[in-house]
Amino acid sequence: MLIKLIIALAVSIAAAAFPPTKSYAVWIFFIGVVIVFIVEGVRIVPQQEAWVVERLGRFYAILQPGLNLIIPFVDNIAYRHSLKEVPLDVPEQICITKDNTQLGVDGILYYQVTDPRLASYGSSNYVVAITQLAQTTLRSEIGKMELDKTFESREEINRQIVQALDEAGRNWGIKVLRYEIKSLTPPESILKAMQAQITAEREKRALIAKSEGQRQQQINLADGEKQAAVLTSEGAKQSAINKAEGDATAIRVLAEATAGGIRAVAQAIGSPGGLEAANLKVAQQYVDAFAQLAKASNTLIIPASAGDIAGFVATVMSVLKKPVRDSQ
Repeated sequence: MLIKLIIALAVSIAAAAFPPTKSYAVWIFFIGVVIVFIVEGVRIVPQQEAWVVERLGRFYAILQPGLNLIIPFVDNIAYRHSLKEVPLDVPEQICITKDNTQLGVDGILYYQVTDPRLASYGSSNYVVAITQLAQTTLRSEIGKMELDKTFESREEINRQIVQALDEAGRNWGIKVLRYEIKSLTPPESILKAMQAQITAEREKRALIAKSEGQRQQQINLADGEKQAAVLTSEGAKQSAINKAEGDATAIRVLAEATAGGIRAVAQAIGSPGGLEAANLKVAQQYVDAFAQLAKASNTLIIPASAGDIAGFVATVMSVLKKPVRDSQ
């Protein structure tokens, strides 16, 4: 503001140096001072911002968004704060885990000014304060966990850091909304060991899956062979049963036919002229038998005399008559 008053005074002096405007020099200076006071006394605060006003070096008020009036030379805009959510990058640092492994960790936190007065006078630099506190809390939380656990506990680490920063931020007029770990970087040797472990674990799972597949294949094959053997035996059993039933039926039918034939022969013999027909048939078959013996062998047995043939026939006929008389 002082520079603007000096400019107004210089303009009035320059006007006094020229005779046409010499009489207006005082008015020019007065108008310049008024303009400077208006310019310096009117403040337009943007939305989502808060300006802290000090009056004679002491906190006086917080200007809200919109048009505001202050007293030049008495009031001063000491601090300007954004009320928006602000992302803050936390530089990477080396942390030591519970199992004494170095781990590079960096993150990002999001904060918001909730009390412009505390943000102005509670800390000389609240951004540096929350950054340092975030790194300290992060080292403390990482030191409580082993290396493998840190990769699984990001959410827990983030929550602990937010809780610690939020408690401290109340005195600084800020609120830490959330913290996110961007990366966890172990040493190169640890990365190689982890990669080898992952590879071995995958190979182990592949071998287990392969053996399980082979085992299931053997079980399926054995079960199939078992079922096939059962079906084969069932088929053989049913076939034997069917054959036995068929043979029994055939024997029964043959026996019934034989018995029927015998009964028919017996009835025929008992009828008039039946005995003579049977004797004739027996004699014919007897003669045919001797004829077949002559064809089948070079040795031929014949009676001592040719006249004995009639005796043989008579003998057979007498044998046939005997059962018939016995039956009668």
